[in-house]
Amino acid sequence: MLKDFLEGKPLRHPLHPMLVHFPIGLFLLSLLLDLASLAFPSVPDLVRDSFYAMLLGVITALIAAVPGFVDYTDIRSDHPAKPTATAHLTLNLIVVALYGINLGVRSSSLVDPKIQTAPLILSLVGVALLSVSGYLGGRLVYDDGISVGRHKRRTPTPESTLHLSATNVANDGDLAFVPIPEADRLGERETLRVEIDGQVITIAKIDKNFYAFQEFCTHRYGPLSEGGFQGFDVQCPWHNSCFDVRTGKVTQGPAKVDLKSFKVETRDGKICVCVQRGTGEST
Repeated sequence: MLKDFLEGKPLRHPLHPMLVHFPIGLFLLSLLLDLASLAFPSVPDLVRDSFYAMLLGVITALIAAVPGFVDYTDIRSDHPAKPTATAHLTLNLIVVALYGINLGVRSSSLVDPKIQTAPLILSLVGVALLSVSGYLGGRLVYDDGISVGRHKRRTPTPESTLHLSATNVANDGDLAFVPIPEADRLGERETLRVEIDGQVITIAKIDKNFYAFQEFCTHRYGPLSEGGFQGFDVQCPWHNSCFDVRTGKVTQGPAKVDLKSFKVETRDGKICVCVQRGTGEST
C-alpha cells in the first residue's frame, strides 16, 4: 500500500526524517556558495553552483514533503501537537515557495562573479525560516513523539479521542458500564482512544475479543493506542515496552509498572467498558 510505503513501514523506519536532510543540506550549501562568491569573486562558477544546489534543494524538499504530509494527516485531530505540526507544515511550504522565487530571481545572472543582493537576502530569509521549521520538527519528535514508532504498526491509528462519561449509564453499584460507540467497527488489531471522565483508555480488538487498558505507557507515557501488537502484547511505540492487554502486566521493559486494565462486557448488544462511577478507574 502506498501509504504504508510513505510512512516507512517496509523499511521499518519513517521516511520523512530520512529525506529532510537533503534539502536542508543543499539549501545551506547554496548559501555558503553565495557567501563564497562574495569572498572569492575570482573563483569561477560559484553563483552557478549555488543555483543548482538550490534547485536540487527544492526538488528534494518536494520529495520529502510527500511522506511528511502523510505523517501530518495521521496526527489525531485533538492531539495537542497538531498546531505545532500545522505551523511546521506551513513554514516548509513558505520556504519552498521562497526558494522557488529565489531561483527565478537569480536565473538571469548565473555567470556573475558575485551573487546579487536580492537573491542573497532571499537565501538568508529562507535559511532563517528553515531553522525555525527544523526546530518545530524537532519538537514534534522529541517533545511530542509524533510519528515515533508508527512505522512499526500495520493498522491505522485513532483519528481522534472519543469523549464519554460514566454519568447516566447502566451501573452495578459503584461500577458503570460505558458503551463505546465505535468499538464494533474495529478491525483486527485496531484501536480506539476514549476518554471517560478524565481517564484516557485504549480499546483494542484482538482475536475477535475486545480489551481495554490505560492509554499511556507507565515508562514515559507513550501513546499505546498508536502501538503495535505481538500476540496479546501491546508494544509502546516510543521505547518498546510491552504489556499483556488481558491483564496489564509488563512483559518487556523498560517499563516496570503494570497498566491499569478495564473489564469489557457486551450489554444490550453494545460493547461497554466497566469503570468505577465518577472516577474513571479500572475495576
